[in-house]
Amino acid sequence: MLEYLPRSKQHAELHTTQFGIEECIPGHFFGPAVRSHYLLHYVLSGQGVFEVEGKRYYLKKGQGFLIFPEIITYYQADTSDPWTYCWVGFNGTSAELLLKQAGLTKASPIIHYDRDDMIYQYLQLMNESRVFHKARETRLTGLLYLLLSQLVEYGPVASPEVKETRAEIYVEQVKDFIEMNYPQSITVEDIAQYIGLNRSYLCSLFKERMSVSIQNYLIHYRINKACEMMGNAELSIADISRSVGYNDPLLFSKMFKKLKGSSPKNYRTEIQAQIQDDTQESMIQIEEEHLFYSYMPSSN
Repeated sequence: MLEYLPRSKQHAELHTTQFGIEECIPGHFFGPAVRSHYLLHYVLSGQGVFEVEGKRYYLKKGQGFLIFPEIITYYQADTSDPWTYCWVGFNGTSAELLLKQAGLTKASPIIHYDRDDMIYQYLQLMNESRVFHKARETRLTGLLYLLLSQLVEYGPVASPEVKETRAEIYVEQVKDFIEMNYPQSITVEDIAQYIGLNRSYLCSLFKERMSVSIQNYLIHYRINKACEMMGNAELSIADISRSVGYNDPLLFSKMFKKLKGSSPKNYRTEIQAQIQDDTQESMIQIEEEHLFYSYMPSSN
């Protein structure tokens, strides 16, 4: 069973390019050759050999190998006990990072997963996705994420480099969550639950990299958003307060003055005066340019 899929325009971060299952004949081989995408093979039974960059790996059931794009590889089924394997090809901007989280790199391309048959089940579900029409591409992407999540969860302990990468991802997730939900009554605990980390650990990690606590980052973000709204004369101070997640206008005024050095009312007066001055200055400049061009002699 083999199926090739068209290039995905909807899921640029991760998408399936092909998948299949093959019961190889004795000695069946492929390569040496290169691929234009990632190609993950998982051995269901039998055994064989995988060669890449001068290294040879003898593999059996519960193991597999990952082919990286543009890397020459060769693999061959055993002559007496040929392997049956399933595979999935994929690509996308998130692919390399997910594979690193699973401990799969060019220097370490071998998969060890013998706890259950989930990888095979996900391949089977990919095959069954043919019955979907409008949502098939999304379903395939979801199944690919699930498959890779198994390798990440039960893969080797992450290297320091990968741990650093994960920390950066968690920080970005905090910032993204705040950006999308700051108008709501969110707490640091809500953020930690969303990301799936212990609150204390997440706070420590965030402060280490951002030099500010999550709580203070949230407060600064809300107040800065409030400042952006101050120029809108149709919004009252109470409207702005509610729009940035403060249902209590007094608390909003207190936090605003603490960060900006003046009350929301005074800050707004200064902003509106500045807007008025800028408008008048622009009008004067336009009038002066008009007079200048009016007095310029015409050329024949």
